[in-house]
Amino acid sequence: QVRLVESGGGLVQPGGSLRLSCVASGIDFSIYGPGWYRQAPGKEREFVARISNTGSTNYASSVKGRFTISRDNAKNSVYLQMNSLKPEDTAVYYCSMSSYGRPYWGQGTQVTVSS
Repeated sequence: QVRLVESGGGLVQPGGSLRLSCVASGIDFSIYGPGWYRQAPGKEREFVARISNTGSTNYASSVKGRFTISRDNAKNSVYLQMNSLKPEDTAVYYCSMSSYGRPYWGQGTQVTVSS
C-alpha cells in the first residue's frame, strides 16, 4: 500500500543541477521524516539527506552545501535540489521513509554526472 516514486534523474554535466522528486502514497506523509539515499555501482547504499516532520534537515558531509532537501506536505512530496554536481554524485537515488521501524523505499532514479 505504501508507495514512494522518485523522478527527476538524468544526465547532467559536472557543475550542473538536478531536482529530484519523490511522491508518497498510502502513508500519512506529513508526520514522517523522509530521506534520500544513493547507491553507486559496487558500493553500499549511503545516506544523503533527511528532513523531519518539523522541517529539520540533515545532510551527509559529502553533499552539504550543495544539496537541499525540502518537502511539500500538500503534495505528499519530498525533493532534493542538487547543485554543483560532481561525477562522484553519480548513483541511483532513492527516497525512503520509515514507519514504526519499517523502512519503505522507492524504485530509484538514476543520476549521471558526466561531461
